[in-house]
Amino acid sequence: MSEIHEECGVFGVFAPEVQEVAATTYYGLFALQHRGQESAGIVVNDDGIFRTHRDAGLVNDVFTADRLQKLGTGNMAIGHVRYGTKKTGGRENAQPLVVNHLKGNMALAQNGCLINGYELRSELENEGCIFHTTSDIEVIAYTITKERVKSRSIEQAVVGAMHRIKGSYSLVVMSPSKLIAARDPHGLHPLCYGIREDGAYIVASESCALNAVGAQKIREIEPGEVLMFTKDGLVSDRTHCGQEKRMCVFEYIYTARPDSIIDNCCVHDARRRAGAFLAEKYPIDADIVVGVPDSGLDAALGYSQKSGIPYGIGFIKNKYIGRTFIAPGQSVREDKVRIKLSVVESVIRGKRVILVDDSIVRGTTSARIVKLLRHAGAKEVHMLSSAPAFLNPCYYGTDIDSRDNLIACHHSVEEIAKIIGADSLGYLDLQHVKYLDGGDGTGFCCACFDGDYPTEIPARTQASRFEQKISTNPKFQNKN
Repeated sequence: MSEIHEECGVFGVFAPEVQEVAATTYYGLFALQHRGQESAGIVVNDDGIFRTHRDAGLVNDVFTADRLQKLGTGNMAIGHVRYGTKKTGGRENAQPLVVNHLKGNMALAQNGCLINGYELRSELENEGCIFHTTSDIEVIAYTITKERVKSRSIEQAVVGAMHRIKGSYSLVVMSPSKLIAARDPHGLHPLCYGIREDGAYIVASESCALNAVGAQKIREIEPGEVLMFTKDGLVSDRTHCGQEKRMCVFEYIYTARPDSIIDNCCVHDARRRAGAFLAEKYPIDADIVVGVPDSGLDAALGYSQKSGIPYGIGFIKNKYIGRTFIAPGQSVREDKVRIKLSVVESVIRGKRVILVDDSIVRGTTSARIVKLLRHAGAKEVHMLSSAPAFLNPCYYGTDIDSRDNLIACHHSVEEIAKIIGADSLGYLDLQHVKYLDGGDGTGFCCACFDGDYPTEIPARTQASRFEQKISTNPKFQNKN
């Protein structure tokens, strides 16, 4: 039950003939709902005519049966689910984005964050471009459009734009006749594709979305690859391939769904492996191991299997409330924690409990969970995190924008244990986190833990540019 914002989810379908692609996309987005609960959107391509609907809310709220019917049929569609922050949330930033330009229509959706978004946006504004959102997707759209005007094809425009945009991005782009999937050269966030028995190609952030629509996974989109789907088949452009792969390790720890397969590793197995590593490092004398739903459960099971200490269901999760950090303010977040989890007292009372969660960021949610266990009669509470301590901001899509609110930056492990009310506290070892996939310990971005960024660190960001009051913004003082 982390207190950080997760990634977005993208989805695309290219069918050999006209069908209900809106419904397919709807089910795909449902499977990706864990990646974003602030807004959702779908664009359907009906022989070059784009129909779109996007709004704030969960997939089921945004798309009623009537709304899906109005989107109609087509042979292509893309969709998006998005998380929201206090600074960039809202309906206006919902995706996919539709652009009408000199050479036709284009729709696109992104998972990730540009490190040079501020610079590119400033450059485009100086050229006369007008922005309607505060998200990177509009910067990417303008950049691709500029390339498209002078390119022979949409795929060439995407390849050309990738020379300009820097950072993390898993993209789906739709033209009147083509569907394109593109992944940043470091592959910071996952993107895969598969095929259904009816010949439809599916692109998605995670394989769980392929399963949801009856598609068989073919493979991951390679870092730097631009993969084009047309009526004539698939074309791969690898112009930007070859750089060091650095996928966000937090996909395995928290973001991805347990049943997803990323780079041939099941997320559930990766989390169980994290729990086993914790058991090796922290052999605690306890009566029961419990996990915090949902992403802490698999690691708790791994700890139990490795240590031999019984695994128990210590919490019941309210299935009708979103992840706690989706709430934009701390007071609201804490209110949601109170109704999200309830303790099974018969399992906890009188027990020495090992509590496993996916991470500890600010510590406020962890303190609340420990308190719940104390009230339920836990004799001892030993908290373990299946992630290392967060010590650095993330510039690639996970909403940790500074060290100010990271509890591990200001307190020792012993101090944090006291703050959250635990008898002891332990973090996953930094070296262990690199082996969660069972591989050779390479190919991951762990910058939020170790500060080793795969790209340059941005000098400026635009996150708060439009959220500052005139009275506190030097740019506007004495200019009214």
